[in-house]
Amino acid sequence: MNLPAAQPRPTGPILVAARWVVGHRNGKHCLIENGEVVFNDGTITFVGRAYPGEVARRIDYGHALIGPGFIDLDALSDLDTTILGYDNQPAMLKGRVWPQDYVDAGPYEMLTREELAFQKAYSFANLVRNGITTALPIASLFYRAWGETVEEFTDAAHAAASLGLRVYLGPAYRTGNQVVSAQGVIGTSFDEPRGLAELDAAIAFAKRIEGTAGGLVRAMLSPDRVETCTPELLRRTAAAGRDLDIPVRQHCCQSKIEYDLVLQQHGMSPPEWLQSLGYLSERSLLPHGTVVSGSRLVDRPGRDLEIIRDSGATIVHCPLVSGRHGGTINHFTRYREMGLNIGLGTDTAPADMVANMQVGMILTRVMGGGPAGCRSEDYYNAATVGGADALKRPDLGRLEPGARADITVFDLDRAHLGQVIDPIQTMMLAGHGRDFSDVVIDGRFVMQDRQIPGFDEGRDNARAQGQFEALMRKYPQRTLHHPPTSEIFSSSFPVLRAGSEEPLWGNK
Repeated sequence: MNLPAAQPRPTGPILVAARWVVGHRNGKHCLIENGEVVFNDGTITFVGRAYPGEVARRIDYGHALIGPGFIDLDALSDLDTTILGYDNQPAMLKGRVWPQDYVDAGPYEMLTREELAFQKAYSFANLVRNGITTALPIASLFYRAWGETVEEFTDAAHAAASLGLRVYLGPAYRTGNQVVSAQGVIGTSFDEPRGLAELDAAIAFAKRIEGTAGGLVRAMLSPDRVETCTPELLRRTAAAGRDLDIPVRQHCCQSKIEYDLVLQQHGMSPPEWLQSLGYLSERSLLPHGTVVSGSRLVDRPGRDLEIIRDSGATIVHCPLVSGRHGGTINHFTRYREMGLNIGLGTDTAPADMVANMQVGMILTRVMGGGPAGCRSEDYYNAATVGGADALKRPDLGRLEPGARADITVFDLDRAHLGQVIDPIQTMMLAGHGRDFSDVVIDGRFVMQDRQIPGFDEGRDNARAQGQFEALMRKYPQRTLHHPPTSEIFSSSFPVLRAGSEEPLWGNK
């Protein structure tokens, strides 16, 4: 696959320095006061103090934290529709589950290829702005004719290569979809031949893109949620993942509806069913792991977490989006103590990994009964080395000689951060994703002074808003009983529309 060349790397060794550096020694992160990092041609060559060699350029960021880039194993790559469902429930009455008559009429693409290409570029830039340097994109299939297309992900590869973002790409595919009947009963509608054809296309795509754009673009397989897949699709997916030795990501144990549908269809929990198919392995990435045996929504005994742990699979923890919908794992510290592999994903907008970690810490301390079991470094580790380990990439998620030069600069000199004792604790207490000022990926300066070349935030936000409003207007077509948008989407307070005849109050 011919992809556009990323911007050239700087010539010669580059030294970056700051008040704090997150180094990596003896397999663990450490904080280096008044530290320096040197990289050359995409590779880190030095981490420490008082670099003895010559450099082509030296940049001192002052009161800042230089750290490794975040690894987002479930990174939003479309226009986030969480806001459409945030206060509008239940999902099956608000367009979040296809009604049977919409399926019978034939689902269609609600977005053009051009719109989808824009969404990928727009979302990828937002990931970079939040210090995310490696991303595994995720998007909603609610608005698609079925799965994602190779054409869409060809455009995504072009967008990532042009920007310089490190990505793992693979179009989502499925053999079924959740459907709600006219009586309000949720089930699954299957079309296995269609899903198997999409799998074949995804495998061919993976072979074409693996290692392109100088290694920035890698392949993954992305079967959709576990309840929307048939056994044959999953067996073939697992075999392809083994043959190609690439990550396989599938949403699993994320909702009570999913759990109940799999029990109904197969007589087993989702992890039990996947284990019976020989599907789970160290290549498996499983967002979200919140609804499992022993959790508050499942009174059925079982070994769901032990099955995931023993397979070597990774739970992709997405605390922000889960918490927004009233869910969470129970809990991060317990999962770690059980020996589960845990990486992080944002899976929502904003793609703020800092907020994601902050919410995760809060939920862990609430569920665990206090602060003692979870510290700031625990979540920072999950967002860096946890994701790298899940991808089997010891050259990512850490700053040490030989690692790829994926580097972020977190500005500690912003008023809302307050005073700093420990930079990681400050980040977790008061930071935002937008506190990153500079991002280097594979030795290239992708963002400097919060500016990404070729991107205009104001222009892009206006274009995204227009696409979003057009999508909202189509919601009645794929909502049970097809109510008007005024009934699907509520407002927080009464709205006085422009042009209405109702007079506004004021001084008499």
